[in-house]
Amino acid sequence: MFSKECTDDPLFSKMVEVQAELDPSADVYVYLGTLKAKSGDNSGAIADFNKAVELEADTYRKSNILYKVATIVRKNSKSQARNYAQKAINANSANGKAYLLIANLYASSANACGSTPFEKRAIYWKAAEMARKAGRVDPSLASRANKTAASYTQRAPDKTMIFQNGMAGKTVTFNCWVGGSVKVPNL
Repeated sequence: MFSKECTDDPLFSKMVEVQAELDPSADVYVYLGTLKAKSGDNSGAIADFNKAVELEADTYRKSNILYKVATIVRKNSKSQARNYAQKAINANSANGKAYLLIANLYASSANACGSTPFEKRAIYWKAAEMARKAGRVDPSLASRANKTAASYTQRAPDKTMIFQNGMAGKTVTFNCWVGGSVKVPNL
């Protein structure tokens, strides 16, 4: 039924649940998680995807499952999404999609990270750095990653802003969920 794309049929769901009881496997739990995510049961989907990760031996496939969870949880918790994306990277260091997801999470937190306009915009350097890393680890994403990094770099403080704030060469530390720091370029 899966190969014929009949996954919306209630019979498919029942068959997958029976399969999970009889012969649990990573694939079965991925199917269950996908079905639950489609129906809006995100917590059930995450639980099934986590079971799939436990059962999956292939690191590439495990990384893809963890990335899928990261995309689900990003709506409610950016830090949890980053944690899952980082687990995906740990399972497969060439998972550029996970790096791009983290870059997007950082960029979407610009207004929440920092107390001054300079600090808030500095997060874009961190996001651009992560986007560039995506292109380095996954050449198939290089073009998209470079465009994303360039977009984030344009949003970061420019030469004038760096000069006016006297920040050239200094370090900006992020005291929000992002954590870490970036060194301000000497432009």
